[in-house]
Amino acid sequence: MITVKEALKLVKDETNTSGRIRAISVANASKHILSQDIYAPIAIPPFRQSSMDGFAIRFDESEQTNFHITNEIKAGDSGNCRMQPGDAVRIFTGAPVPEDADAVVVQEKATVEGSKLTIAESPTEGQNIRPFGGLLAKDSLALAEGHFITPASVSLLMSLGIEKVQVYKAPKVAIIITGNELVSTGGPLENGQLYESNGTTLKAALYQQGIEEVSNFYAKDTLEETEAVLDKALETSDIVIISGGISVGDYDFVGPALRNLRVEQLFYKVHQKPGKPLYFGKKDEKLVFALPGNPASTLTCFYVYVTLLIDLWRGSENPGLLRIQYPISEAFEKTIGRALFLKARIKDGKVVILNQQNSATVISFAIANALVFIPGNVEKVAKHELVETLVLPYGSSN
Repeated sequence: MITVKEALKLVKDETNTSGRIRAISVANASKHILSQDIYAPIAIPPFRQSSMDGFAIRFDESEQTNFHITNEIKAGDSGNCRMQPGDAVRIFTGAPVPEDADAVVVQEKATVEGSKLTIAESPTEGQNIRPFGGLLAKDSLALAEGHFITPASVSLLMSLGIEKVQVYKAPKVAIIITGNELVSTGGPLENGQLYESNGTTLKAALYQQGIEEVSNFYAKDTLEETEAVLDKALETSDIVIISGGISVGDYDFVGPALRNLRVEQLFYKVHQKPGKPLYFGKKDEKLVFALPGNPASTLTCFYVYVTLLIDLWRGSENPGLLRIQYPISEAFEKTIGRALFLKARIKDGKVVILNQQNSATVISFAIANALVFIPGNVEKVAKHELVETLVLPYGSSN
């Protein structure tokens, strides 16, 4: 059995991004990760730009308040008009500001009578004008390699006139669900049966992480079927995630199937709760996680370990869950010697440990936005003491 720290290191050591790169259109790039630095091919803004609706003015004398309106410039116009001292030009937000203009006066502070403009007070030079390249200079770094592309990133890339970018390929993932007691939703439950949820849950979590090529498999509790399904998943996927069947019971066949298929064990069992019987292995370039079948254990191991693996695979600059030190709302005392991952909620600048920490239920997970990590060598945590808090992908501080 190894520690959480050792397990995380092994995941990092076995994951690389070499050769997994492809070009993609910017329009379809959201949720992908850049495999290259992006430098601005143009300046932003690409011209002097008005930040307000109002009047561009050229001073004739200091503290001048009266001007002569000579022209109008809308967004999309060239703005190549000449201005003499004392001139004003009607201008709109986003429109190019003439090179001769000293400032833009907002329309709320101006009075117009015919072609005469009177302003309440003289503006400072450059006021309400976005300078050429003031937001992003040409040839400067716009987005760095490892950046997770969001809709805002797409907007920035499009505004720079970039049509395609190089990104890391997302892995193909197979999910294998084991357990004769599991049945699909939509029908009645017989005595001894449970509705299967881990497959759909893991697929949803993968999709949230930007993984769309996901295959779902189901294996009955026999060695022959477990081995056959696992063999097929290894052939068609880059990463295989198995839910259940990794313990040492009479009907847990995942371990023997992995050995029969010559999957190299990198670690098995981690000194933690939940998720002690966690397995990580590889076969050639394929990576395998076998997660405990209890729903809360499955999700915990996914967020702590599988999320890290996929982020590393895809070249993320910040792999794994965000870790922040938060004060704990109430004192906590541990009753076992293992490290704990506790479902929690960040609220009002503190982290609150939730009830229902049982591995068999996701009741607390449904409202959690974080996991609190209590190391194996820590027995007590005082009220308001800082604890390592892993922010879940949908987590917030509210």
